[in-house]
Amino acid sequence: MPDFQCKLKQYRQQKGLTQEQLALQVGVRRETIMRLEKAQYNPSLKLAIDISRAVEAPIEEIFLFD
Repeated sequence: MPDFQCKLKQYRQQKGLTQEQLALQVGVRRETIMRLEKAQYNPSLKLAIDISRAVEAPIEEIFLFD
């Protein structure tokens, strides 16, 4: 299985959002954002799109698979 990397934290911080604020925007719990930032959770396509829109960055720049 490919390695999963997530640059969500850097994009979230650039937008000045807390984990809680981003979680509320995309309809998940803060713990989900935390796990994503630690690359412990693979997002669904819908969640990845919602996050991409919230932080205004392309999906392929936030979520990386090697």
